[in-house]
Amino acid sequence: MQINPAVNQAINKQIGMEFGAYLQYLTISTHFDVEGLSELAAFFKAQAEDERDHAERFINHVVAFNGKLEIPTIDAPASNVKTVEEAAQLSLDWEMKVTEEINGLLKLAGEQGDHITENFLSWFLDEQLEELSTMNKLLKVAKRAGANELAVDEFMARHRGQQSNNTNADG
Repeated sequence: MQINPAVNQAINKQIGMEFGAYLQYLTISTHFDVEGLSELAAFFKAQAEDERDHAERFINHVVAFNGKLEIPTIDAPASNVKTVEEAAQLSLDWEMKVTEEINGLLKLAGEQGDHITENFLSWFLDEQLEELSTMNKLLKVAKRAGANELAVDEFMARHRGQQSNNTNADG
């Protein structure tokens, strides 16, 4: 069985978006690392790794479907992010765009009768809801903290600690 050519092309475009997000989050992570905001750096580094994982999931889907992988040109990431609020807003905007694209992919797969890809994309919809929620929360915290970026870094440390405790409680 081979993937529908229109779906294949749209997934290739999505792979480029995921790699673009990877580069953007890596750039933001590096900025915060240089600024000594290690929790923010770690957070955005983890986001970068998630985006790379997403790209690989799409690549594996194309390969499993005997499709043709054509990764598009990836624009250079914005490197002028100077504040946590700018980083959070840029990230939220990016995640909203990715969500739109995945919704479009889902619609296209349905129109083409590609139910395997529709099912595959359901995981990404759940992931996008989580991403949007996370970035929205970070933006709210950054706005409240204003110029006190250390407060946001400390919030991230506490938040990570809470997640670790919840994970340990579940296990």
